[in-house]
Formats: sequence, C-alpha cells, structure tokens
Amino acid sequence: MHKFYIKSLGCKTNQTEGQIISELLVNKGFIKTNNKSEADIFIINSCSVTEHADNQTFYLIKQMKKENPKIKVVLTGCTAQTADINKIDADLILGNSEKLRIDEYINSLFEYKKSIFIQNIFEIKKYETKILHKTNKTRPSVKIQDGCDNRCSYCVIPFARGNSRSETIENIIEQINIHTKNNVKEIILTGIHIGQWGADLWGKKLVDLLYEIENTDIVRYRLGSLYVNEIDEELFDFLVHSKKFCPHFHLSLQSLCDKTLKNMNRKYTKHNALEMIEKIHKNFNTPFIGADIILGFPDENRDDFLETKEAILNSNLSYVHSFPYSKRKGTSAYGFLNQVLDHVKKERTKEIIEISNSLHKKFLEKNKNQIRPVLFEKRGKDGLFSGISDNYVKIYRKSDENIRNTIELVDFSKEELY
Repeated sequence: MHKFYIKSLGCKTNQTEGQIISELLVNKGFIKTNNKSEADIFIINSCSVTEHADNQTFYLIKQMKKENPKIKVVLTGCTAQTADINKIDADLILGNSEKLRIDEYINSLFEYKKSIFIQNIFEIKKYETKILHKTNKTRPSVKIQDGCDNRCSYCVIPFARGNSRSETIENIIEQINIHTKNNVKEIILTGIHIGQWGADLWGKKLVDLLYEIENTDIVRYRLGSLYVNEIDEELFDFLVHSKKFCPHFHLSLQSLCDKTLKNMNRKYTKHNALEMIEKIHKNFNTPFIGADIILGFPDENRDDFLETKEAILNSNLSYVHSFPYSKRKGTSAYGFLNQVLDHVKKERTKEIIEISNSLHKKFLEKNKNQIRPVLFEKRGKDGLFSGISDNYVKIYRKSDENIRNTIELVDFSKEELY
C-alpha cells in the first residue's frame, strides 16, 4: 500500500484541486499521510504566479529527494505546465488538465523512470467536471471556472490554465448540495477568473449562477476575486439584496495609477476602482474590501507609485495584498523597457504593507459596535477556536464544548478582533 504526501501551493483553486487529487488516489487504494517522512510518493501541486512560487517548487522537490532518495515525486500544477520540465527531477509530471485524472496516470510511477503527460492547455475547450465528495474544511471552496480570456501583460497564468471554461450550473449545485448534506454552512466560489463564468455557456453571467445558489440550503457564501468592471448593476443589486452573500469583496486591482493600469492591459481606471469601493461602502454594512496591488511594474516611476499610494490611503479598503512585480517569461511585460530595480520594488511593497496594516486596524475599529454572525472553525494548538464573521473579521474563543462549524451572533464590543 503506497502512502502519498501532497503539498498544494498558491490559490484557493489549486487548494481545491489538491483535495480532488487526494480523493481520487484514496479511492484507488492509496493512503494519504500528513507526515512526509512516512510517504513513498510526494505530490507537489505547484503555483507559477511569480518566480518565487516556481523556485519554491524546485526547492521542495530538491529537498524531498535529498531527505529520501527513493521517494517518487509527482509534479503537477502551473509550474508543470509552464516550466522547462526536462530540468525538473520529478518521476511523473502532469499538466493542469491531467492532474484531475491522476488516478489514470499514477501507475506509470512504478513502470517507467520518468513520465510526462502534458496537453497543450489551449486545446482544452470544455470544463472538466470533478466532484469532491468529502472535505475536512469548514469553509470549502467550490471551483466554478478555470482559465482566463484576459491577457494582462504581466500574467503567465493563462499559459498555465488556458482560456476560460465554465462549470455548468447543474454540476455546481450538485457540489454545493453534497457539501450541505455533510453539514457545510459556508462555501467560497473560486476559479481562475470567476467574473468570466458563464461566457462560454450560451451567454450566461455570474449572477445567473448566484440566483440558483440562493435557492440551495447553503447558509452563506463568498466570492473569489472580481474585477471592478465585472460588477455590473444587475450583479451589484443582487448582492445587495442577497440573503446569503457575505459582504466580503476581494477586488483584483493591481494598481491605482492609470498609466500603469494601461501598461498592464487592465480594462478599467483608477476612477472606476475608487468609485466601486465607495459604492460598496454605501450599500453594505461595514463590508470587508480587500485588493491586490503589484508594486514596481515596468516604467512605474516614483510619481506613479505615489499616485497608487495616495489612492490607497484615501480609499475605504480594508486590506491590501501587495507584492513586487515578478518578470515571467512568455508575457509581454517581460520585455518592457524601464524595469524597476528589485530593492525599489521591495521598498514600495513595504510601504503599502504598512498602509494596509493601518487600513485594517481602522476597519476593525469600525466593527467594534457590531453584532455579527460568526462561523467557528477548527480548534488551534492553543485550545482556542478561530471564528470568522460574514464580513471577514476573525475572533478567537475558548470553549469547553466543541463549537466547530457552528454559527453564533457575536457582540464585537466584547471581543478582540483580528
């Protein structure tokens, strides 16, 4: 009986696919272990969004081979799809499509010295359905879409994931119903670009899916990242009146400088972004609004950075996930002139992180007079249960009873908020 240890890096979509991989292998008779020293198969479900992510994958493979020279290594995910696989010391390499059929390929680990199964990702036109029947997550993600039709100048992910492909409403609802039958109370809708869900399904839109989810038994749900120009009036009005949507937005902004946004090939302006942030605040009760910001994009001078910095300072954002621009081969920005020096990118990122900490502190202060529904998750090593509110405020609570997976109205004036 072979034991496998799996490590999934990166986004929620990758994490969900990692659970599917595990379930497929367990159903085939393999044993999953959380102790890598017990495993004779190491699966790394990789991320390639930055150069650092690729390097993390290469390091983990090298480290695992060093610790156990006899271990069989399976590389899959975005790095497998985009990197020079001939230079990777893995026994089995599967592309992003093949990994969801790992049960069909796993035996080649023991038949051949090295096997590679990677299809041209742009040849894949249809979403491949994989239902997850069991999860140990209190708030599991439901993958509704894969790929991206945008070609942002910095982003390698379309080359790893292909063009946008949507799961059907029927299969998404089936997955949600399986979760609710297993007493799941909250789900997160995830994908590579969920705002493009439905475009390949006879012109459907994300709001059409949400109408159907509203009729399921799920108590509440969250949305993954959205572009500001994808939140049209119909979608916005639906979310305002929804009984189950958590007022938690994550906006894929990347910059708040119009020059930089244009160079990134984004299809909105700083004004569009700030207008949407204010609109959300006016229509929701203390919503959480997070955003991604890339610092040090090619030709981003000091004034461009200050434009983004000032806009963030004056915004009502609750949190900013900031990170330095990473050159990715195959993207148009890789060859752009006026590349920003690494130490400058790091300095700018540090400044925005400090601002983000201040914004989040203000957000928590606004919540001090709130009474919000909190879903309690796992008990930590310190014995405290972590809980998360509908608007993404975290608390920790000591309880002699097992309150995991229960929702309780909590008076935030009596709690430490995180």
